[in-house]
Amino acid sequence: MTEQTHSNQEQITSAWSIISLIGGIANFVGFPFWGAVVALITGYIAKSEIEKSHGQIGGERLAKAGLILGWVGIGVGLLTVCLSILMILGLFGGIALCGPLGALINSVQ
Repeated sequence: MTEQTHSNQEQITSAWSIISLIGGIANFVGFPFWGAVVALITGYIAKSEIEKSHGQIGGERLAKAGLILGWVGIGVGLLTVCLSILMILGLFGGIALCGPLGALINSVQ
């Protein structure tokens, strides 16, 4: 059996959780990396604020959504950086084998 508390006051939504969700969405719309950083920082601040309020401040699901979007954005950003580095290394490797250094590399073998 779960215990429910009934309060006469309305639960207000944490502004930090709203900012976290906006930052998470902004990460995919036009502010890659910075939107994710904002979403993560404000998401953790919102979760802390909500826990300390003992039920008077809501918005935990908004903060959780912002955190998820923030971490997904960081992951996609890291994957993009890694793939970009591999692409650049492949480009330079292809130039070295087919360009003027190709004869030098083939003569060593």
